[in-house]
Amino acid sequence: MSIEHQTLKNGFQIVTENMPGLESASVGVWVKAGGRHERNNQNGIAHFLEHMAFKGTTSRSALEIAEMIEDVGGYINAYTSREVTAYYTRVLKNDVGLSLNLLFDILQNSVFEAKEIEVERSVILQEIGQTLDTPDDVIFDWLQETAYPNQALGRSILGPSEQVANFNRNNLISFIKEHYRPERMILSAAGAVDHSSVVKFAENTFGTLTNSSDIAEFSTASFHSGDYRKQKSLEQAHLALAFESPGYLDDGIYTSQIYSIALGGGMSSRLFQEIRENRGLCYTIFAQAAAFYDTGMTTIYAGTSSEQLPQLMELTFDEIKRTAKDMSQVELNRARAQMKAGMLMGLESASNRAERLARMIQIWGFVPSIEDTVEKIESVSLRELRQFAEYAASTAPSAMALYGPIQQALSLADIKARRAA
Repeated sequence: MSIEHQTLKNGFQIVTENMPGLESASVGVWVKAGGRHERNNQNGIAHFLEHMAFKGTTSRSALEIAEMIEDVGGYINAYTSREVTAYYTRVLKNDVGLSLNLLFDILQNSVFEAKEIEVERSVILQEIGQTLDTPDDVIFDWLQETAYPNQALGRSILGPSEQVANFNRNNLISFIKEHYRPERMILSAAGAVDHSSVVKFAENTFGTLTNSSDIAEFSTASFHSGDYRKQKSLEQAHLALAFESPGYLDDGIYTSQIYSIALGGGMSSRLFQEIRENRGLCYTIFAQAAAFYDTGMTTIYAGTSSEQLPQLMELTFDEIKRTAKDMSQVELNRARAQMKAGMLMGLESASNRAERLARMIQIWGFVPSIEDTVEKIESVSLRELRQFAEYAASTAPSAMALYGPIQQALSLADIKARRAA
């Protein structure tokens, strides 16, 4: 497998990885324009724009876009995150050219007809309503907002319904002009792809776009301690915790990811074994590490009954404290193996390869070898793991969100005392 990376004169970047033996390819464009690039009065516009990508261009209707990709058995989709919006396809190798043409068309020639805007507005408002009705979804929005208050990184990707209800065509075009510039785009392709052919297409299309010297970056994130509590008559009380952890650019990210796996990343993890298997206090409990450009969050989620919530919270904090004292080499080895296997198994997919290529270029400007990444995972020591565990248990800034029948939840004073003990 060979990775090739090229930057055009206008700053547009192309990265490809040929994967011998594959009959298909994953091709996409990643744009550095996510939720945290929005101003407050734009919150939700990046996601709205992503929805509008498939609703018609100057040469194709929404139906024609769908038919064009599905006539060849392909697949097209998009997503919006806090730091990027991605538009991607999966096609057979002979249809890579078709895929590239379609991606360029939707990114440069979308018309944003008034009728289609209203249709998608309704769809997004339903999506917002669905999220608000799903406790284990909305609680993470509240947790994010609590950890990063009054910051773009803390705002919901979907945006508030009252704001989404008022977006118009001019708002969409303005966001495109501000952020959808060649120097902020990465064309990534993996699988049965030929680098020179992809570059030639890019030069004749994306390469003709004009770049800009205007800076359209986000402000530095600042994690804050705090909690958000909302009482409601639900079947379960929902708990989400977060501790500040390293961002992408910090090698400590490997320690935090291994820690989250050992703490709550699988059936053998501490939280799963103690709180679900031994105590039967919940059906779902897990920990995970999320990272952004300049910050990160180690999060824990669980749902339980109102009566058992205090015990679940106590045991969760106790387990976090205990990891700083007796996290073992066996647990480190197991978590390391899980992390490596998850990464390596995932990279057998062309779609995951294309995603990784784009994200690595976005973050570092180059693609680290898989061997280098494995080496960094292997280099995490038990001492470093326990040090991070001690940080999480006692001094790390922390945020919490609670939702449902939470009258018996521990108070902030109780939690602080438990962490300090």
